[in-house]
Amino acid sequence: MECDTCRYGAYDEENDEYLCALYLDEDEVASLLQGHRPRCRYYRPAGDEYEIVRKQN
Repeated sequence: MECDTCRYGAYDEENDEYLCALYLDEDEVASLLQGHRPRCRYYRPAGDEYEIVRKQN
């Protein structure tokens, strides 16, 4: 999965990995883990910290 480049990815220092910070239901998690979907439908590129500021102008 691409959690390390996703806007919803959260880094877990204890396990040294990125995890999804969205609240997914059990079926969605199972589908992602089993590879039934080629890509997470909730994936959004992390972008940069100035993205919102540029949209306001």
